[in-house]
Amino acid sequence: MLVAAVKTRTPEEIKAAIHGGIHIIGHNYVQEAALIKGTVTDPVKWHMIGHLQRNKVKMAVQIFDMIETIDSVRLAKEVNRQCDKLNKMMPVLIEVNSGKESNKTGVLPENVVSLIEQINLLPNLQIQGLMTMGPRFGNPEDARPYFKATRAVFEQIKKLKIPHIEMRYLSMGMSNSYKIAIEEGANMVRIGTRLFGARNP
Repeated sequence: MLVAAVKTRTPEEIKAAIHGGIHIIGHNYVQEAALIKGTVTDPVKWHMIGHLQRNKVKMAVQIFDMIETIDSVRLAKEVNRQCDKLNKMMPVLIEVNSGKESNKTGVLPENVVSLIEQINLLPNLQIQGLMTMGPRFGNPEDARPYFKATRAVFEQIKKLKIPHIEMRYLSMGMSNSYKIAIEEGANMVRIGTRLFGARNP
């Protein structure tokens, strides 16, 4: 499953991608996504793929069809609260900090199961898998251990067969690393540069 990562892209570029066959649009920023979505009439799905601040959740749940970056109970509860107001069930992925980097968002691999068990109690969230950014490397092959670690957590959770948890999606890999990610089990990739070319400075 291909998610077009459209951060900094123009509405014209996004519409061209949709007309070229893209069905899922991924954005990192809530307000920018709201502006662009207002110009797009095509029936595509919208995914939140950037860090979601709690003060942006109210707007986010109105815009997005999936949030790929849930990494705390506190954030999950706010998403649940806002979805409840809209009578909306929000599919979510748990963001895993597979590189255990202190400057990155995401839950540590060893804490994923505990987080999922707590979020699973929230009635307006549907956990559907995991997402990881992985450390940025010049050599995509260097990302493999981190994708492998996230896949291991994904498989562990599937084996637990936790009620109401659907481990359907493993979102890993971007333009420079998607091939490695797919080799390591990703069935959802987030591609920007490969679709649109290099970003304007």
